[in-house]
Amino acid sequence: MTTPEPDVPSDGDEPAAAPSTEGVSRAVRPSRRGKWVDLVAVLSFVVLGFWVTCRLWLDPGSDVRDNQTDQSQFEWMMAHGTRVVTHFAYPFHSNQMNVPDGVNLMANTSVLSISLPMTPITLLFGPRAAFLVFLTAGMIATATAWYFLLSRVLIGSRGPAWLGAGFCAFAPAMVSHANGHPNIVSQFVVPLIIWRTLRLGDSGRWLRNGVLLALVIVWQAFLNLEILLMTAIGLGVIVVVLALGRPELRARARSFLAGLAVAAVVAGLLLAYPLYVQFFGPDAYSGLSRLIRGYSSDLASFVAYSRESLAGSARTAAGLAKNPTEENSFFGWALTVLVIALVWWLRRSIVVLALAALGLLFAVLSLGREVRFDNRGTGVPGPWAALENLPILHSVVPTRWALAITPIIGLLLAYGAERARELAGAHPIARGQVRFVAATVLTMALLPLLPTPLPVARPDPIPTFVTSGAWRPYVAGGRSVVALPLPDSTYAEPLRWSAATRLDMPLARGYFLGPDTRPSADPPKVALFGAVPRPTSSFFATIRRTGAVPPITPQSRVRAVDDLRYWRAGVVILGPREHEGALRRGMTELTGIQPVFTGGVWVWDVRSLTD
Repeated sequence: MTTPEPDVPSDGDEPAAAPSTEGVSRAVRPSRRGKWVDLVAVLSFVVLGFWVTCRLWLDPGSDVRDNQTDQSQFEWMMAHGTRVVTHFAYPFHSNQMNVPDGVNLMANTSVLSISLPMTPITLLFGPRAAFLVFLTAGMIATATAWYFLLSRVLIGSRGPAWLGAGFCAFAPAMVSHANGHPNIVSQFVVPLIIWRTLRLGDSGRWLRNGVLLALVIVWQAFLNLEILLMTAIGLGVIVVVLALGRPELRARARSFLAGLAVAAVVAGLLLAYPLYVQFFGPDAYSGLSRLIRGYSSDLASFVAYSRESLAGSARTAAGLAKNPTEENSFFGWALTVLVIALVWWLRRSIVVLALAALGLLFAVLSLGREVRFDNRGTGVPGPWAALENLPILHSVVPTRWALAITPIIGLLLAYGAERARELAGAHPIARGQVRFVAATVLTMALLPLLPTPLPVARPDPIPTFVTSGAWRPYVAGGRSVVALPLPDSTYAEPLRWSAATRLDMPLARGYFLGPDTRPSADPPKVALFGAVPRPTSSFFATIRRTGAVPPITPQSRVRAVDDLRYWRAGVVILGPREHEGALRRGMTELTGIQPVFTGGVWVWDVRSLTD
């Protein structure tokens, strides 16, 4: 997200790339020793990636404990990508969930740029293995991409590059999102976007460079649009600052703008139809609900420790984030003080000042519509209150602006480490003291933030009724499977069942973002987690929440049959879970059909009711 200051070689070798003052690298052949350093750096990222996910690898039947619903959803998405390849299914919408309406997958986290090329893994080892590979490889690839950007383009020194890249990929916010959000921890395309943006100024190559930038933008668009938006804003700010602060760069403005125009046109053409489907296609929605847009960063969280950090725990993070997956702003006191000191120390660098201003902007935006401190409202309005209803921004969760601070701090750490290295080289007599001070300060700031392995939990095994295909006769003729409880944002286990069948098993309702089409929705078509409630789904949600069966009337029985017909239900199934007896009694009394226990589930054949 930046352009480097002049640099000198590190580690006694020539750098792999010698950055110019304009921020465009000249390819230099790495030395033999430099290649070994690169290999060690990448291997260290591999170790860190497997360390974070080791419990998932060691226990093949486990899930991420703190976000099993999102893991189930991503397993379903991986299966969808496979279905696109093997069945030539339409990629941007699916009727295999939320029958009969379906789901707009462009408006959800469909991760097509990952699920499509990972089809062989999904086919051979299953959606759960594909999810785990996606999660682990995403963190490793992110660190590796940042390492090569920093060591080849922005700085040229491998040690500082390793430090900055490691933080960019394994900072507390990234490990927090590893709890079920592989699309967010997989930020390896961001360094590629930065690299190709810096190359736009190369004279005579505006067309080629513009096309290459467009391709990586499209790649990121099918991975995560939120990250793309933050990257675009960050790059925009840095480019403007550099244009104003470095007059010598203006000579390259013509090539830069020509390449940027090519990138905009090519990316616009490639994304025009998918984005049309996302915003105007079937089951599109208009912004997130006001409740979700209220998820903000607590001011006290910036100096607190995440529960996935060495110095953190559930107690240190209590009340400072909405859930364990959204601990975006947990940096701790020591790192916060270090970052402020680095900005002051490197204040002569326009790049560092621009990064600091950008980080402050993202921090302020993440505070949401009202500043909160230590889990209490302060009554002080945040700037986000004036922005949250704007198009595009109304689909952003404000706390995630703090996620963009992580790579900014990673870059500042790399620049600071490089400056310390230069200082040690310029003062041979004090070299030992400089290195000792730098190592001590970095250890004090970063050791408490080292990641710990993700906690895991064991879900119930997929019922034999599902894995054996015993459900297939019930869904002939376009019917669906109704799972009890009906899947939603707090219970997504049936999505895992469907994924295990490669989405051959269609589900009524599900866990996704869709439009709220109720007349009472304000604003119209605002995003709703799951399908619009129906009488029968609300009936079973009450049982699941309370364990008590609501009164059953002739009217509720009529509504149940209407809902089963709406869902085109062929069969209703109930696996082992809490309040199983109440759920079974509720469905039996609503339909008058006695269930049969087979394949590990209770089965109601409701075809006679829905014909």
